[in-house]
Amino acid sequence: MSDELLYEVRDGVGFVTFNRPQARNALTFAMYEGLAEICASAADKGEAKALVFQGAGDKAFAAGTDIAQFRDFKTPEDAIQYEQKIDRVLTAVERCPLPTVAALAGACTGGGAGIAAACDIRIAARDLKFGFPIARTLGNCLSAMNLARLSALMGAGRAREVIFTSRLVGAEEAFAAGLVTELLDDKAAVEARAAELAAQLAGQAPLTLKATKEALRRLTAAAAEVEDEDLIVLCYTSADFREGLEAFLAKRKPEWKGR
Repeated sequence: MSDELLYEVRDGVGFVTFNRPQARNALTFAMYEGLAEICASAADKGEAKALVFQGAGDKAFAAGTDIAQFRDFKTPEDAIQYEQKIDRVLTAVERCPLPTVAALAGACTGGGAGIAAACDIRIAARDLKFGFPIARTLGNCLSAMNLARLSALMGAGRAREVIFTSRLVGAEEAFAAGLVTELLDDKAAVEARAAELAAQLAGQAPLTLKATKEALRRLTAAAAEVEDEDLIVLCYTSADFREGLEAFLAKRKPEWKGR
């Protein structure tokens, strides 16, 4: 792994740390690929029996994809391949045969929120801010699979409202909605509890957990077997997306044109 994505195993639990605290742990494409690799290979190595995902620093779990990378997008294929990559990575998280725990604190947005949603269990600190503020920032969209996963967790109505308004869900609401199962006072408490919970899961019947994970994943996947490439191209190749990208990087409000 690189310095931006750390992985270590302690007492049978694998700890995956998004390690770009200076950028609120925004994910590079290399970090996404590294995450998929860990999820695909951790069980085969036999050292870890459960995984914990966490963010470095005190500001964020992960604040989405590193926006600067979108400047290289030129064609419809760039947009489609990006969303396919995200779907592949999040599916790798879902299909990891080991139980996964997301230790959430601070900002958990965009791709970071997608990763958290793909984990088996989410616990959070009281400073959690969860969501996909893309209607306010970039003007892009989520894939159908990503939306299906989010709707399964939050309900379609709440997922739609959160995306439409670009608001971030706080810890209390996330707990009430079942998005997270435990609230703790701060990041240190969340990480300690995540390690404890992962150790407990590591001692459960592995085939029961594996079968339950896969059955639930198949239910979500069946709900998302729809054509969405035209919608992805509509957003990512628009003038609005380019405006949102440059406005975000310049720290100004975008001027939407609807085209």
